Amino acid sequence: MGIFGRKSDETDTTSAPAAVNPDLAALTGDYTIDPSHTTLGFTARHAMVTNVKGKFLDFTGTLHLDGSDPAKSTASLDVKMESIDTGSPDRDGHLKSADFFKTDEFPTMTFRSTSAESLGGDDYRITGDLEILGTTKPITIDLEFNGAAKDPFGNERVGFEGKAEILRSEFGLTWNAALETGGVLVSEKIKLNFDISAIKSA
Repeated sequence: MGIFGRKSDETDTTSAPAAVNPDLAALTGDYTIDPSHTTLGFTARHAMVTNVKGKFLDFTGTLHLDGSDPAKSTASLDVKMESIDTGSPDRDGHLKSADFFKTDEFPTMTFRSTSAESLGGDDYRITGDLEILGTTKPITIDLEFNGAAKDPFGNERVGFEGKAEILRSEFGLTWNAALETGGVLVSEKIKLNFDISAIKSA
């Protein structure tokens, strides 16, 4: 069972739409991302030899899931850039500075979805606009649906994992330092990862 609905196996596109799976239809609705059970992370290659991982600790987000029509499903996310955390206060301070995110001038990173589709099974794809440093670029996020459940407090939850890649220079993140052995200190490609739990609105 998937969040955004499955593509029909019917080859006759003129036939009437198949009935919605009752379980899938029950997931349709508005959701709020639960920050205490959600991780928004990233990975960058450092000095050409290792990966540095980080995450954002302060964010809000909403979802609208439509079990019968994926095109009507949407996602919205706002991230406070001051909340970046790589486990190193000095590195975090550098990332907040004018060399990177300029958090005094650009305090928020945003994502607004533009489309959603099923890839088959529990795999889905969301396309949307990511804004960093005032620059907006399209981004594609591949998702895997992890399931739906009611927690002990009566909250109806859905969960999924996602991943994407961006080129940081496309958002104006161009600071770097050359290495004596060749190459650069910070990779151009940044991997994004999401582990999301969202609660259905009453």
